[in-house]
Formats: sequence, C-alpha cells, structure tokens
Amino acid sequence: MLEPNKQVLESAKCIVCGNQNTADFTPYMTVHRDTDFNLYQCTKCSFIFLPPYYRKEIDYTKYKGETVLEQVRKGNNWVKIQRQKLKFELISHYHLPGSKLFDLGCGWGHFLLAGKELGYNIYGIEIAKHLHTYCTQDLGLPVDDINFYDLEEKEQFDVLTMWDVLEHIDDGHKFIEKCTKVVRRGGHLFIQVPQIDSFIAKKMKDTWPMISLDHVNYFTPKTLTRLLEPYGFEVEVIKSTLELKTFFMFVVFPWFKKRKDKKTTGTEGEAMNSAERQQYFNTMTSRPLWQLKLLVFFHNIAYKLLSSLKIGEEMVVVAKRK
Repeated sequence: MLEPNKQVLESAKCIVCGNQNTADFTPYMTVHRDTDFNLYQCTKCSFIFLPPYYRKEIDYTKYKGETVLEQVRKGNNWVKIQRQKLKFELISHYHLPGSKLFDLGCGWGHFLLAGKELGYNIYGIEIAKHLHTYCTQDLGLPVDDINFYDLEEKEQFDVLTMWDVLEHIDDGHKFIEKCTKVVRRGGHLFIQVPQIDSFIAKKMKDTWPMISLDHVNYFTPKTLTRLLEPYGFEVEVIKSTLELKTFFMFVVFPWFKKRKDKKTTGTEGEAMNSAERQQYFNTMTSRPLWQLKLLVFFHNIAYKLLSSLKIGEEMVVVAKRK
C-alpha cells in the first residue's frame, strides 16, 4: 500500500457526506498501472474515491479518438440496439413509450437509438467530440454538445438516464442537485455505475478494469443511496449487472491478444487500445443475421441469469423523485 500523501489529498472531498477532513481519508487499495495510485475511503461514510490530484490530465472533450470512431462506424448497429433494449425492459416498468426521456452522456448513442425505435420521446447531451459527431451525423439523434451544468432548466423529463456517467463526476452533490431540476416529480432516475463491492470487483481486486484514472467515484448500494436521498430521490430498485460486451472487450479480447502476441513474437506486446477492442467486437458480430439472433438470445438469458444471482461488476439504481 502506498503511504498517504498530503499533496495527493489536497482538495479531496467526500461527495457523499461532504467531509473535507483529510485525516478521515484512509488508503483503501493500491492500484498498479503505468503509475501506481491509491483509492481512498472516507471513514465517516465508507465512500471510496480517487483524489482529484490524479485526474489533472483527464479531458472528456477528447474522449475516444478518430480511430475509434472509424471502427464504431464499421460496427453492427443492430446488435448494439438489441443489447440496449434490455435497459428499456426495466424502464418500461415505470414509464411507457411516449414518455420524455433524457440520456445524460449518450456515448455512441445506441441507447437513444433503441429508445427512438421503441417510441420514447428522446433527447440527450454528449460533450466528447467524436461521440457527439456520431450521435448527430451518423445516427441523426437529437443530441446537444453542452455541459450538463449549462443546460437550461426550461423542460422536465419523465426519465433521466445515466449509463456509466456518475463515476466520472467530481462534484456529486452539485450534479445530483441539477438532476432535480430536469426530472419531474414522480419521474425516475436510472443510474448505472461500477460497484466496488460487487462479486467481480471483490474477485479481481486491483486488477479490476473498472478501476482507472478517469473513474473518480466507486459506489456501493449504501453510499449511492446516501448521495441521492437528500435531494428527494427515493431508491426503489438496485440490480446487479454485468455488461457482457464490456467484459469481453476489456477482459476476454485483451487476453486473446496477449496470447496471440506471445505466440507470434514471444512477448505479450502492448495493451489493447479502444480501437482494437472495437475492431475485435466488429469481427465477432460480422456474422449472418440468424447467428446474431441466436447470439442475442443467449446473451439476454446470461445477462438476466447473472443479474438474478448478483454476479456482476456494476449496479443499476432506479430512484423516484418524490
């Protein structure tokens, strides 16, 4: 374990309980990457976080590059939409097609595309340049390139979704307070985040791919519930989830690449980058439609079974605005 460092903890703050006393922040885990770093835990509320010190070089407007965009454009959108429809199976228990849905941090936009196909009244924002370009120019989606804090509060939505967004946010209180301005009373917040006390996180420890310098918040069901409740969000459901595509792209594909590199060159070679992961996924999904339908069928069975057994690495939280 790396020794606690006063410089590392400078400006550190617990976004769950608001504690700013660095004496209450203890090293939780040392993570071995190109540069070793510590995750810290607040002893007041048990929240686990990455101090701002480590995040100075992160710039989400440059998130994902041109080479990744090129590979995404070659991908099979039908497969990606089917995967996203699993999320709408959950959403439809609370809000039917026709409901106003706001996706915060749209990524490549396939979730919104699935929502459009299913009949939801969709809107989203995405600040990463290439992702926004793909959402608007390639998929034709109503997605704005705007910081969430700058979004006008003239419209309220039935559903606000954040898929793998909240783990990136430094000021959780300010962020959730803004959410209350855009979700109507009786509306719902759907959040998916890596879960630090999940089955897979406990098994993999510091090798867990979800631990990275662009993830600042590491929630448990307890700490995420505590963050939401003061702002009038009542947690109704917490589900364990394993995004099988993510698991394959960040665990399985890199493992195959290492084996291939070692066989051909005698060394494991460089780590797999985002473009290579997408290229592997494209290869796997460039099959006849009947095979893809079988793949989706078994994927959905596995996804639901693992969720029911609480075998996952992320959690989906459904919270109602009172």
